[in-house]
Amino acid sequence: MSNGIQRRGFLAAMGAGAVGPLVGSLASPVAAGTRPPGPRGRGPWPGGTIPGVDDLAARGWEDIAGERVGVITNPTGILRDLSHEVDVMAASDAVDLRAVFGPEHGFRGTAQAGDAEDTYVDERTGVTVYDAYGATSDTFAELYERADVETVVFDIQDVGARFYTYVWTMYYAMVAAARTGRRFVVLDRPNPVGGIARGPMMTTEFTTFVGLKEIVQQHGMTVGELARFFDGEFLPADAGKRLDDLHVVQVRRWRSDVLFVDTGLPWVPPSPNMPTTDTALVYPGTCMFEGTMWSEGRGTTRPFELVGAPGVDYRWAESLADDLPGLAAREAYFTPVFSKQAGKVCGGVQLHVDNPADVDAVSAGVAMLVEAHRIYPEFEWRYDAFDSARPYWIDKLSGSRRLRTMVDAGAAVDDIVGSWEQELAEFDDRRQQYLIYRGADRA
Repeated sequence: MSNGIQRRGFLAAMGAGAVGPLVGSLASPVAAGTRPPGPRGRGPWPGGTIPGVDDLAARGWEDIAGERVGVITNPTGILRDLSHEVDVMAASDAVDLRAVFGPEHGFRGTAQAGDAEDTYVDERTGVTVYDAYGATSDTFAELYERADVETVVFDIQDVGARFYTYVWTMYYAMVAAARTGRRFVVLDRPNPVGGIARGPMMTTEFTTFVGLKEIVQQHGMTVGELARFFDGEFLPADAGKRLDDLHVVQVRRWRSDVLFVDTGLPWVPPSPNMPTTDTALVYPGTCMFEGTMWSEGRGTTRPFELVGAPGVDYRWAESLADDLPGLAAREAYFTPVFSKQAGKVCGGVQLHVDNPADVDAVSAGVAMLVEAHRIYPEFEWRYDAFDSARPYWIDKLSGSRRLRTMVDAGAAVDDIVGSWEQELAEFDDRRQQYLIYRGADRA
């Protein structure tokens, strides 16, 4: 969901009830020593993982009952029976639902990348849906006042990458809630790529809506954990204080070493170009190709899994054979119907997930960039003339000039990945106090 070639508002500014039964106990994780989930097998919990919204609904919405509620959500805000939480809340006498705030792509998901649904009254529920795409903290504060809400609920499935902008929508909403004294509730969901942090740190010079604050590229946290991190690390400076009341309704029966494919949960695309869990696994790496003139697969049926450009041939796939942990690269040809290289036959690769648990998308993305630059003299970085101080989009995606300059200088993959080892370790240490979920070896 990081930007297409244009992003409404953000780029211009730069020039950002019934509930199905829950099976089994809600008590958490399995004891150490229980068989971990296999590469594509069922998870270790009979009945599967319980997202925060299902836990809350099963308890009669008691955590928000009697409060004037506004919900920030999109099509991923479903219960396990596939009903949408807004529809269920609106039908429940326990919830005083005053508003829905729709992010990029809209509440019902009718808009493509870089667009949203206008403010309207939802026919099914009668609830006003406010257009919150591109909303800053000031905008959210105004929307809270207009909607007369006292509690803000956030429930959107994240994919674990810094440049997936729903987490920055959450951040602005949190700043507004802190400044106006409103309660903030996160209905948590699993991080589909697990709890390992990877990649370079965002630097202050290159912050934008695809990386608003200083976190690493694959942050390894759920949105609930990120909310706790944001509250402790950034809100005191940006909002003048921490939230008066931050409440995370936790995921049950989930560990941070369990990938989405092993949760037993249905996958709803969080945005039009995130169709599968395999897309989510590779996205923290292949989204870096948005910073090039190559196609990252937008306009195909496999965005971020298909990558390439006109003139690319079999040599790229062959060069990547040993550099993609958990993945295999197949020589592929495709023609995007929109976005970069639209209508042109592109050569490149399709990434296939061989072993989800072994995927290191950031390192894979670096290897793909290094080999593309080495083999094809026509390889180009995307250059945005409207931002003369920071014209290279890859710098905003990766957090600094370092990745681009090292690739241009012919640096090896291991040297590039090793260059952020210390900052990654420091971030990993800092986030520990905010984590809720652990892997089997740290439960």
